[in-house]
Amino acid sequence: MTEPDFTRSRALQGRLHHLVPGGAHTYARGADQYPEYMPPVLTRGRGARVWDADGNEYIEYGMGLRAVTLGHAYPPVVEAVRACLDDGLSFSRPTTTELAAAEDFLDLVPTADMVKFGKNGSDATTAALRLARAATGRDLVAVCDQPFFSVDDWFIGATDMAAGIPSATRELTVRFHYNDADSLRARFTEHPGRIAAVFLEAATALAEPEPGFLETVRALCDEHGALLVIDEMITGFRWSPHGAQSVYGVTPDLSCWGKAMGNGFPISALAGKREYMELGGLNTDAERVFLLSTTHGPESVSLTAFRAVARAYREGDPVAAMERAGRRLADGVNAAAESAGVGDAVRAIGRPSCLVFTTRDAEGAPSQPYRTLFLQELLRRGVLGQSFVISAAHTDDDVDRTVDAVARALVPYRKALEAGTVDGLLEGRPVAPALRRTAAPRRLPGGSPS
Repeated sequence: MTEPDFTRSRALQGRLHHLVPGGAHTYARGADQYPEYMPPVLTRGRGARVWDADGNEYIEYGMGLRAVTLGHAYPPVVEAVRACLDDGLSFSRPTTTELAAAEDFLDLVPTADMVKFGKNGSDATTAALRLARAATGRDLVAVCDQPFFSVDDWFIGATDMAAGIPSATRELTVRFHYNDADSLRARFTEHPGRIAAVFLEAATALAEPEPGFLETVRALCDEHGALLVIDEMITGFRWSPHGAQSVYGVTPDLSCWGKAMGNGFPISALAGKREYMELGGLNTDAERVFLLSTTHGPESVSLTAFRAVARAYREGDPVAAMERAGRRLADGVNAAAESAGVGDAVRAIGRPSCLVFTTRDAEGAPSQPYRTLFLQELLRRGVLGQSFVISAAHTDDDVDRTVDAVARALVPYRKALEAGTVDGLLEGRPVAPALRRTAAPRRLPGGSPS
């Protein structure tokens, strides 16, 4: 095996740390999420492959933090965007593209009557909360104990990375447990008449709704006068182009979309029932809500990209392609782990279109050092990914090469399990959770910033 060279990537990562806090514009993309001496800085991607500044080629998983389902530089999307560039991008009045994109979206999401576009998922979720508070006259929000809903204070204040957020703001967010309707019922009992909205993902990579759970959540919201907001950032276009709400048969009051709806282009959407959405419009006598009003929300490039994505889902079945490739990948990885004698430690798990992998230590506990060792050995063999989240562009050959890389990576992994430590096998410090209170254990070497 030829060792990949990361000389240029390490130099570029150092410059990024000097100019960009955290060395990346998204914490989940940070160097602390990868082996310390293997921080590939990417230059381009096509299909399921990406290349770094040193010329290393990888089969990529994660796919732009789950934002790419059709593959990098998917030709129909790129061609549609290229065709719109000569017509201008941003104007002082609405465009025909805005209308066509809204029609395309609402054709895909029949539970919604109206839609408004933004750029980031947080644009949509925070607007949904503002709208719910205005519609109900209440202040609290009940948030499911799922990983992420917004960069804004109402959600980040409930995480370990809450510096700078007033305690008064943090106190307005309460938590409940997924697949535990009684925990939500308890929040309504503890805060009668105060909860404006209930936020949750209908499902995640690792958790499907138990029978009756989503129906009970819907009923509790109706009983207590709160709006049900379903986050479709990940599930939309990965579970179904109609969202997880269509898979599980639950109708939200509002839903929030993003990620794959642009196949990498920046676009999000807040959709919902007319009686609520119109509070941010002109067909109401109620006090108006500042719903979403952004300079770049209606720019033509991302709306055109979305329309091309919608067309790809109308004319084909990317979800079926992802699920077929994901099943092939999971079966191959798990067979390789069993063959290597580490099946209790390393497994591909979750929905086939949104796989993750486990990395456990010799005691069977989830382990960041062992995770880092696995990432390190995959990078050495041309596989890049914090997960096994797949795309419709991953071919059988891509999957089979990945399974072969996993089988080879499990040789040092087994050695570490037998030794009870990654010492002598892992190069550098382990990865750390993206949302943590301090930079340690991956603080940059050196003193305080000047």
